[in-house]
Amino acid sequence: MTSKGFTGRTNNIETPNDINLTEKPLNSNKISSGRVDINVLKSKLEAEQGKEFRKNLFIFSFCVLLLGSIGIFLSL
Repeated sequence: MTSKGFTGRTNNIETPNDINLTEKPLNSNKISSGRVDINVLKSKLEAEQGKEFRKNLFIFSFCVLLLGSIGIFLSL
């Protein structure tokens, strides 16, 4: 029994011929030109401000109700 070691085992591994496909990025979405529509930004800002206004209105009304109920309780 003779042992040839690693030199006796030669495996030819073939690489694919479509190297250009592997060089492309994984994300194939189109890159936009960097321009932004002002109307989209305005609508997002208005929606965010609307949510913030409702939250502030709820907190303000809760505080007024709480102060009113404490005032009525202490006056009795």
